[in-house]
Amino acid sequence: MARERSPALWLHTQPSVTRKIPACHRMLLLLWLLHFSSVYSDITDGNAEHLKREHSLIKPYQGVGTSPSSQWDFWGSTLVTSQYVRLTPDERSKQGSIWNTVPCYLKDWEMHVQFKVHGSGKKNLHGDGFAIWYTKERLHPGTVFGSSGNFHGLAIFIDTYPNDEAPDRSFPYISAMVSNGSLPYDHGKDGRSTELGGCSVEVRNKDHDTYLAVRYSKGRLTIMVDVDDRNDWRECIDIGGVRLPTGYYFGSSAATGDLSDNHDIISMKMYQLMVEHTPEEDNQDWTKIEPSVSLLKSPKDNIDDPTGNFRSSPLTGWKVFLLLLCALLGIVVCAVVGAVVFQKRQERNKRFY
Repeated sequence: MARERSPALWLHTQPSVTRKIPACHRMLLLLWLLHFSSVYSDITDGNAEHLKREHSLIKPYQGVGTSPSSQWDFWGSTLVTSQYVRLTPDERSKQGSIWNTVPCYLKDWEMHVQFKVHGSGKKNLHGDGFAIWYTKERLHPGTVFGSSGNFHGLAIFIDTYPNDEAPDRSFPYISAMVSNGSLPYDHGKDGRSTELGGCSVEVRNKDHDTYLAVRYSKGRLTIMVDVDDRNDWRECIDIGGVRLPTGYYFGSSAATGDLSDNHDIISMKMYQLMVEHTPEEDNQDWTKIEPSVSLLKSPKDNIDDPTGNFRSSPLTGWKVFLLLLCALLGIVVCAVVGAVVFQKRQERNKRFY
C-alpha cells in the first residue's frame, strides 16, 4: 500500500485492456474493480481532502504553544523548531510531550506519524523510546515514556531499550495497549502483560524518512510502519474487537534514562475515514464507550502466563477456516480408524462361527 497515493488514482492510472478480452471477461473485470473500490473506499492513505488540520501537526508548526488559540501544547524538554518537534534531546533523564488541545470526535480515523529516533549511542546503549497516545488524559507526566501509565484509551509504544532482556524479541519493538485505567503499563517487563501485539522494527539512525500509521475503523486497530524507504506500508499489528470512545486527545511523549536518544516528531497527520455505520451505531453515545478489547482471554487472567497467549488477536476468517479444516481432518481420521477397527472385529467374529 503506497503512501500518499489514493486508491481511486490507482484505478484511473491502470492501462486499458478491455478491448483485448471477451465481453464476459470484461464483466468479471468490472465486478472485480467495483469490489476493489468498495473495499478500499474507506482508506484515505494520504488523501488530502480528508485531512483534519485541527488534529494534525504539520510544519511550520503553527498553532503550537500555550495561548488559548493553540491547537497543540507541549511540556518538559520538548523543543519546537522549524523542522521538527524534539521531545527529548540525546541527554540523560529527559521527558517531553506534545498534545493536541482539540478532542477528536471522529469514529473512524487514521493517523500518520513521521518521526526520527537518532543519537550517538551504539547497540543496546540508547533509550528509552517514545509513545503515540489517544487518551482521555493529556499533559499527565509519568514514568511510561514521559507520560502516565494509568490511562484511558490507546497507546502505541516504540520501545528502543529492552528492560526485561528476554531472548524472544529484539528491539526496537513496537507494541499497542488499550486500557480503561485499571491496567498499568509494566515498564520493567516492557509491557508484555498488557500488549495486544507487536513487532520488531529497526527505526534508529536511519538516513531516510520513517513513518508509523495507526488506523482505527469499525472496531479494528491496524498499525503499519514504513521504515525501509520503499514507499509502502508493512503491517505490524492488526486486531479486531477494539472499542475506543470519541472525545479523547492525541499526543506523543518520550523519555530518556541513563541512556538517551533524540526523539523527533516531524509530523502527525490525521485523516478521517469515510465509513458507514448502522443506525444503532450512529445513535450510540460514543463519548460514553469504555476503552476495551474483546480478546480470547483477559489480560488480567494472564499476567503470569509466560506464553502470552492472551496477546493473540481474535479469530480471523483464515484462522476459523484452518480450525474447521483441522477439525474436519480429525473427524475423517477418526472415521477411517474406526472403520478399520470395526472391519477387523467383524473378521475376527466370523472366525469364531
